Amino acid sequence: MYQHIVVLTGAGISAESGLRTFRDQNGLWEDHRIEDVATPEGYARNPALVENFYNERWQQLKNPAVTPNAAHEALAQLEQAFTGKLLLVTQNVDNLHERAGSKKLLHMHGELNKGRCPRSGQTFSLHEPFGPDNGCTCCIPAQRLRPHIVWFGEIPIGMDRIHDALEECDLFIAIGTSGTVYPAAGFVDIANHHGAMTIEVNLAEADEHSMFKAHYQGSASVTLPALVQRILAGDTL
Repeated sequence: MYQHIVVLTGAGISAESGLRTFRDQNGLWEDHRIEDVATPEGYARNPALVENFYNERWQQLKNPAVTPNAAHEALAQLEQAFTGKLLLVTQNVDNLHERAGSKKLLHMHGELNKGRCPRSGQTFSLHEPFGPDNGCTCCIPAQRLRPHIVWFGEIPIGMDRIHDALEECDLFIAIGTSGTVYPAAGFVDIANHHGAMTIEVNLAEADEHSMFKAHYQGSASVTLPALVQRILAGDTL
């Protein structure tokens, strides 16, 4: 029976809940150049454009049609019923894992529903859209909140904690992520190196160069609930 699990989720799990992935096949972020809306330089150049982009994404989370799916719920169930250690790492910036009930959660790329003070780094729940009048409460004068999003060129959140968990885990599962963008692409190597069972769950077929020891092809909302039940039953995957 597994004692320490690390789960990584990517855009695929949120896509099943109706959220578009930011990046399309042309490398654009929903019709915007990455350099314009997902870099510190783009924000410095045109903060209003960047704020509007993330305000629109934030509003999408309030759509009643966007709800956690069976995969989110299965991971929340795993956390609640698993007697060992578990860390859920997500590359997603939505709040669907929280809404499903997950608490042992790390958003390595930030969160859409938070703003961050550029001076202190303190984060604040977002109650109104980003703009010149939405400031922090930790500084005098108040600083204009920036999106709490890890942009290109910035270091993902919680990397030391993630690496420590990967080195200790005996099961690593990656769900709905291409696994080709670093640093997340290196997670399977760390887990393999320390002897963990490594599994990927993805709509696409397994890549012939994949480092994962097992591949489950199919939608996360169908595949994951059954996988979680096997883990909780003490099965060896």
